Amino acid sequence: MSEKIISTVAKESDGTIQITLTIPYSEIQTAEEVVLKEVANEATLPGFRKGKAPLSKVKEGLSKETLIKKVLGKILGKAIADAMLENKIKAAIYPRIEVLKAQDNEAWEVRATTCEMPKVDLGNYKEVFKGLAKSKTIWTPGKDKKETAKQPPREEKEQMVIKTLLETIKPEIPKILVQEEVEDRLAQLLDRIDKLGLTLEGYLGSLGKNIETLRAEYELQAKNTIILELILEEIANQEKTVVKDKQIDDVIEAAKADPTMKDRLNSPEQRRIIASVLRRRASLDSLVALL
Repeated sequence: MSEKIISTVAKESDGTIQITLTIPYSEIQTAEEVVLKEVANEATLPGFRKGKAPLSKVKEGLSKETLIKKVLGKILGKAIADAMLENKIKAAIYPRIEVLKAQDNEAWEVRATTCEMPKVDLGNYKEVFKGLAKSKTIWTPGKDKKETAKQPPREEKEQMVIKTLLETIKPEIPKILVQEEVEDRLAQLLDRIDKLGLTLEGYLGSLGKNIETLRAEYELQAKNTIILELILEEIANQEKTVVKDKQIDDVIEAAKADPTMKDRLNSPEQRRIIASVLRRRASLDSLVALL
């Protein structure tokens, strides 16, 4: 009877979830053999025809890091999915993987870190905005009624709504969720800088910044972006906002100038993303309309 993978789950106060997997060495050996056979079928080693090299020779030709990565690639997908199902975890992001122990003839230990989407308590947000709308009236002495103050432009109203939401609704955001967003922004920046033929240090120096100050800025921006999206999504849920297929089609049609972009946007996953964006936009529009 084969040994089973053991999973241990730890949840932090901010919603971060750590799943530690203990993988029996028998499981490692089975996966390693599969990996080596796959590599052997494509490998051409001196003195052997393609696909005919002994597995021991194939293993010698792989670095330890590469072998560990390939072996875990055969195991972790199902192991993590099983652990999440058993513990009723609905992960918001794909887990970050950290190898804790990977020695021959011993069980391996791997930590997978993820989080669930935090819950958002909207409180009496409608009352907050009703109060904000009332504060936009002025009273002139000698007159019997209040007069509405001059209406600010829509952009200013949007910023007022966003500022009010971020100041009044403060869900706890898992650190890993913010880190994922920060890393994504840094990767995009590095890509843009590279295309310009610049270095990160040189670019930041021209702005009077360093990597620490940039990361701090990105962390604040990322956290506020995540919070705002969660709030607007929860408002859409409470208001039972429905996005129709035609609304999504209209967005995709607007990208028809680039045929490849239009085709990419029409995939089921992209349509879900567009629908989510439109739901959040509807929430924002409804709050702007109150001002």
